Order: sequence, then C-alpha cells, then structure tokens
Amino acid sequence: MAYQFCGSREEAEDLTQEVFLKLHGALPKYDFGKSFTAWLLTLAKNHLIDEYRRTKWEKANRDDFDERVLSQAVADGPEARLAAKETKELVWEGLGLLPADMRMVVILRDLQGRSYEEVAEVLGLPLGTVKSRVNRARLALARVLRERRGGLT
Repeated sequence: MAYQFCGSREEAEDLTQEVFLKLHGALPKYDFGKSFTAWLLTLAKNHLIDEYRRTKWEKANRDDFDERVLSQAVADGPEARLAAKETKELVWEGLGLLPADMRMVVILRDLQGRSYEEVAEVLGLPLGTVKSRVNRARLALARVLRERRGGLT
C-alpha cells in the first residue's frame, strides 16, 4: 500500500518501517474484537496521509508498477509496449493529481483489489460513502486522463 501511494520503493520501505513502529506503539490500543488487517491498514492509511500532507506527495519512479503493467504488452510487440507505458504514466500522473482521499480509495479498491467493505473498514467510512467516493474518483481520474491524452495527440 505504501508503494502504491508514493511510487518509490525506497520511500515505501521507509514508510512501512514507520508504520510498523507506530503499530508497535499502538498495540495496547488494539481491540481484539476487530479485524487486525483492517486496523493495520487504517494505521498505514493514516500515516501515509500524514506523510502526504508533510511532503506534498510527488510523482516518483514506478519501476515495479511498470513491470506489472507492461508484462502483457511485451508479448504483443513494441507498439503495445509503448502504448502500455504511456497509459501507465498517464494513470500515475492522474492519480497524483487527485485529492488524497480519492487517491486512497482508487488504490485500495482498484489497484489492490479490496472489496468495498474492506475499503470502508480501512477508511472508517460508511459503505455508501466509499461507493460514491470510488465512483467520483474514477470519474475524476477519467477526466484527468482524457485531458492529458488529448494534450498528447
């Protein structure tokens, strides 16, 4: 989740270490009746948002994401590889332009494949709010991508 939020392996490793330090300090507050995974993801989400606010989140190198997105295009030839790379860059640029709350729902739901219920639990939001926020985030991302793609042609 840290990598998908910031895009830099080194920064994600640092952020993950910070999350686990916070986790260690917060263990006495953990409610054993609740999902540990959701609690951990909530701690991580809050830390990532705090970090974003402190550093104003900038676009970074996304080598691992490149590998995942481009792996299918490799078999399809150089044109498909180039198109996939351009699309990937547009998506990350678009994500970087979304507000943090919209970026987080897209990361959790679309990039990590979590259910709406899991996203609601992690973000501490009602299910309906998550669904509408995902929809608004997707529309905003699509609008940004259309604008960016239009500028490239």
